This record gives sequence, structure tokens and C-alpha cells, in this order.
Amino acid sequence: MAHHQSAKKRIRQTDRRTAVNRARVSRIRTFIKRVETAIASGNREQAELALRDAAPEIQRGVTRGVLHRNTASRKISRLSKRVVALGVPTA
Repeated sequence: MAHHQSAKKRIRQTDRRTAVNRARVSRIRTFIKRVETAIASGNREQAELALRDAAPEIQRGVTRGVLHRNTASRKISRLSKRVVALGVPTA
């Protein structure tokens, strides 16, 4: 247990920041899941739209410090590779 004011404040700040970061990571995961769901359904147009929404969100995670730059790039790359593999859009 913290005894100094500064240590108590640090604990409060950490708790607050942890909650915010957890929400950010959760939001990113939700966007990724939308792309994966669209890929699983086989609908390329829907998958492309979901990827267009997810890519900036993943990059925002890098800016906010919850994801490493290379991790974000890898996730976007793998998702787009899977979307392209779906073939020509049916429209």
C-alpha cells in the first residue's frame, strides 16, 4: 500500500490510464473483428468497407501508444491480404 501522496497519486493516474487504454484496445479489436466477420461471410465489398474503417483505427492505436507501429502494420497487412484473396467484388 502506498504511503506517500505522490505514490497515491501515481496509483490513481495509472488506474485512469489503464481504463482508457483498455477501452482503446477493445475498440481496435472490435474493428478488426468486423473485418474478419465480413471476410468469413465471403462478402468482399463489406470486407473492404470494414477494412477502410479499421485501418485508421489501428493506426490511431499507434498514435495513442497502445499498439507498436510494426504490430499495427502487420495487422493491417494481413487483413488486407485476406480481403484481396476474396477475389473480384460481386456487384
